[in-house]
Amino acid sequence: MAHDTDEVDRIVGAWVTQRPDLDFSPLEVLSRVDRLSRHLDRARKDAFRRSDLESWEWDVLSALRRAGEPFQLSPKQLLQQTLVSSGTMTNRIDRLYDRGLVRREADPDDGRSILVTLTTDGRTRVDAAITRLVDAEAVLLDELSRSDRDRLAGLLRKLSLGFDL
Repeated sequence: MAHDTDEVDRIVGAWVTQRPDLDFSPLEVLSRVDRLSRHLDRARKDAFRRSDLESWEWDVLSALRRAGEPFQLSPKQLLQQTLVSSGTMTNRIDRLYDRGLVRREADPDDGRSILVTLTTDGRTRVDAAITRLVDAEAVLLDELSRSDRDRLAGLLRKLSLGFDL
């Protein structure tokens, strides 16, 4: 069976020749992760653009969509899910409101607070974007069988659990 080589193999091969004293196995893994990340970033930007969404809009709208009916969260809950500052979140909610993608409602449990709710248009856009995103990401993984995908996901999960994400 022929062994397929990629650009990382060529780079590592050159380094091994120059520095045979080093273990280049981290580069073999993480250089590929980095290259795949760039392809993923392009695929995501394209999926969001085709749904007329910026990536920050996707972050907020998808958090609301994942919350389930009635697709509503407090600004504090949105902050926890998107990891931005309070001022940034206020600005984002305002901009999404201006686009008609969310509405603000008084929190029935706390009259001083608001709840942010996905509008029908917001839901339509986020549903279109997630469909496009899943399709685009599936293309990136075409070379892998389901069991290979599951094994890779497990290995990446094991690796990522070591970091505060």
